[in-house]
Amino acid sequence: MAARIIQKILYQEVADRLRGMIQTGELQSGAWIDEVHLTAVLGISRTPLREALKVLVAEGLLRLEPRRGCFVNELSARDLENIFPLMALLEGRCAYEAASKVTPADLQRLETLHRDLRHFAELDSIDDYYAANARIHEAIQKMADNPWLSDLIDNLRQVLSLSRHRSLMYPGRVRESCAEHLAIFAALKARDPEGADAITRKHLMRQLDALRALARQDNAAGSPDQPVSGHVLSGASS
Repeated sequence: MAARIIQKILYQEVADRLRGMIQTGELQSGAWIDEVHLTAVLGISRTPLREALKVLVAEGLLRLEPRRGCFVNELSARDLENIFPLMALLEGRCAYEAASKVTPADLQRLETLHRDLRHFAELDSIDDYYAANARIHEAIQKMADNPWLSDLIDNLRQVLSLSRHRSLMYPGRVRESCAEHLAIFAALKARDPEGADAITRKHLMRQLDALRALARQDNAAGSPDQPVSGHVLSGASS
């Protein structure tokens, strides 16, 4: 019994590690999962790795192709058009509930997080801004204190991690995003649930607008119409 529990914990840890590798881009969209390489890097056997891969396939982060192996999933333009409106509704509701429950301690923590966000926006540091942005969304989610809502958001957020911070690559989007976050923060400080909901929904849909604009640029340049680009991972990640 104890050995079986340990095995379960191991594959869950491996799944967590792989999620992190996808979110940071170490495993990019479209990348082939090299099991031999990953078992060596992670210091594990094939069994927990394959169990972890099954978990991520079920979550939509990976796809299994017969006779070809496992690949990091790719989000199509249609996927993004379907997901972002749902995410906007959920995160809007999250902001609504957070504004209804916000405490002075919450506002103090958010002040620090937004100070970091403004700093990275001024530097136009997309990676750092993306990480700070994620911390703010997670903080608001925690403030909402609704586990059912949180689970739904987490599931969609994992899938959206496949596109990482591509929307922030659109010219001027980092500063626009920062201004939107500051407006959400102002609604939270005012304890204005309806305002926080509306501004958050607009914030999420503006991300989709940026992705649409990037897709149009790609089309004009003769590039394939896909929101994220991928490559085959072999030997070592890049």
